[in-house]
Amino acid sequence: MSVPSSRDADARFWQALGEGHLEMPRCAGCGTWHFPAVTRCGECGAWEQQWQQVPARGTIFSWTRSWHGFGGSESIDLPYVSVVVELEEAGGLRLMGLLDGAGADTAVAIGAPVVGQVGSVSYGDRDVATIKWRLAA
Repeated sequence: MSVPSSRDADARFWQALGEGHLEMPRCAGCGTWHFPAVTRCGECGAWEQQWQQVPARGTIFSWTRSWHGFGGSESIDLPYVSVVVELEEAGGLRLMGLLDGAGADTAVAIGAPVVGQVGSVSYGDRDVATIKWRLAA
């Protein structure tokens, strides 16, 4: 599994996924959660961000079912469901991802609880680290 090479503010996010867990940035000055990652807090102006491991669980904020494949995503079975998940323990930050195992007849609802697991998805000729979401029991 590969992780995108980055020297930008999001580098730790990809490194943590490669290690098998989810980390999100939080301002060391005021405690505000940020994602996408930032180098300077827009709330208080602090330059230091602390990365904290958070559970991959939350609720579906938004979703869509795709019936058409896109370039590079040929390995993803159609149809698939993309979700925006609001993380409970990271100040409501939102992450996009695929709802694993969701097909044409899977009932999906805004507000439904989900849990995630670090995995990978094939994009073109490489496997990229990602979080795969599942509806919570």
